[in-house]
Amino acid sequence: MAQQSVGTEEQFEDLLAFIRENRGFDFNGYKRPSLHRRIEKRMQDAGVGAYGEYLERLKEDDDEFAQLFDTILINVTGFFRDMPSWEFMRKEIVPKIAAAKRSDEQIRIWSAGCATGEEAYSLAMIFADELGDEGFSERVKIYATDVDERALSEGRHGIFASDTVKDVPEAYRERYFESIDGRSIFSSDLRRAVIFGRNDLLVDPPISRIDLISTRNTLMYFNPDAQRRILLNFHFALLPTGYLFLGRSETLLARSSLFVPVDLKRRVFARGVREDMQEQLREMVEGDRAPIVPAPEAERIREASFDAAPIAQLVVDPAGHLAAANMQARTLFGLGQRDLGRPLQDLELSYRPVELRSVIEQAHTAHHTVSVRDIEWIRGGDSRSYDIQVGPLHAADGSLVGMSVTFAETTRYRKLQEANELQKERLETAFEELQSTAEELETTNEELQSTNEELETTNEELQSTNEELETMNEELQSTNEELNTMNDELRLRTEDLHQVNAFLESILGGLHAGVAVTDGELRVQAWNERARDLWGLRAGEVHGKHLMNLDFGLPIDQVMPLLRGVVNNGSQDGEVKLEATNRRGRQIEVRVRVSPMNGPEGDVRGAIVVMEEVDSKQDE
Repeated sequence: MAQQSVGTEEQFEDLLAFIRENRGFDFNGYKRPSLHRRIEKRMQDAGVGAYGEYLERLKEDDDEFAQLFDTILINVTGFFRDMPSWEFMRKEIVPKIAAAKRSDEQIRIWSAGCATGEEAYSLAMIFADELGDEGFSERVKIYATDVDERALSEGRHGIFASDTVKDVPEAYRERYFESIDGRSIFSSDLRRAVIFGRNDLLVDPPISRIDLISTRNTLMYFNPDAQRRILLNFHFALLPTGYLFLGRSETLLARSSLFVPVDLKRRVFARGVREDMQEQLREMVEGDRAPIVPAPEAERIREASFDAAPIAQLVVDPAGHLAAANMQARTLFGLGQRDLGRPLQDLELSYRPVELRSVIEQAHTAHHTVSVRDIEWIRGGDSRSYDIQVGPLHAADGSLVGMSVTFAETTRYRKLQEANELQKERLETAFEELQSTAEELETTNEELQSTNEELETTNEELQSTNEELETMNEELQSTNEELNTMNDELRLRTEDLHQVNAFLESILGGLHAGVAVTDGELRVQAWNERARDLWGLRAGEVHGKHLMNLDFGLPIDQVMPLLRGVVNNGSQDGEVKLEATNRRGRQIEVRVRVSPMNGPEGDVRGAIVVMEEVDSKQDE
């Protein structure tokens, strides 16, 4: 767990400003909780407890910047992360991208936030599988970008630990990797198509004319404003037929019109068309254009359009004869081909449903369209209403060529008007009740709006929490990798220690004299087999006990002056001969030699007591 940092938010902002001004890294677009955690983790590792103190450390130690950036920029990645999504890409999206291109056109892919390159190389494998190795080398360019120069350098080499490639399908491992000295090296032919370079998504311009952008679990580290800016850049970078491939915790696009979901579960999106761009396209299409329809064909089109008009229309020539009638007019008035050219006054339609000749005369005199509205016509017990418009028709030179008469049926609208009048009366009766209800509804609406805003806020918080949990998960994964590394180191040190202990035990066991090793408090730490043979005490019985408390035949009180001189005063070796009783109860003469046990820096850590029987034949 990270230690509790000491400092105010203002001091934290000062720290970010210093990093931005001195190293060009602007972390203002990153989520604050994640930044706090990562910086405080580095402060803990560096033994610093306050923001101000850490700022001074950065000013004095340039190397600390590299350690800090490695901590903040979590390079957690892997080959084919979330395999179902990659299967969807391989089966559905990659073939569409390839099919949309001519055989001589280049396919451009952008892996944004690529870390050490695993996802960029995953893209290379699925496109090579679709196009073939030769087609891939000739047509595909993959731009792998990140802000971490160290991670980019690792990615360029394409060398990975064997456990890193465990998620790569076996067929791909055999085809695209070479195993050397326990390391897996990515195919050099495919690696040449992957271009690694530094790109800050918040600062640097996007790469253009891209067919596919893959940026998985990168957006979740940025706040909503920064995410929107990045999405605008992605929209600009993609071709109209391009796709965007996100990580499973990134759902901002569900609320964006810039991209259209192709498969929301797999986080695959197609490039949408912005409204302002649609308007520009509409203006381009609806601009001035030269006529391209030949004149005779245009005449046929006009005739067909007149005949197919949805309202009844007649044309009367200047002499008062019926010159034309479209299909709707012929059906409405029962006109046939023989009626064309007859004087209008000889036809029933001249006075039914309205006195048409007077209206025509009025329009002719006024030189503009005359309208007669809501004319009721009862036919066979069925009442219908019409709006009639009569207007002059002029040729290109301005001369009058006839009069146009149209009959627009308004029966439905008249019935609606009558029903509307009835409803109006009812509405007036209920107006006061509705007014009271409206006030209540308005109050309820305000409450619902407030509730809706709270729900939207809660939804945003939940989304932010989800992204935060995913960020923490990757941080924990990074920490777990560090712990695994430490565990391996401890295991190696333990093996080394066991070897040293075995070596020491071998040495002690090979000595013909009894040896006891004590710490600074004269507690026994080592006891060899010869000492057991002399005094009858096993190593397990004496380990950790004070020499004075051992019950054996050596008068240890006579050795204590030498021991204290060695341990307390750092004296050199001392030796004494003593009468003692061995484990068989026999009296023997023993030479006892006491030497200091020195530490790595020459300090005295304890004593080495060598006990050797002067005349061993007595023991026999």
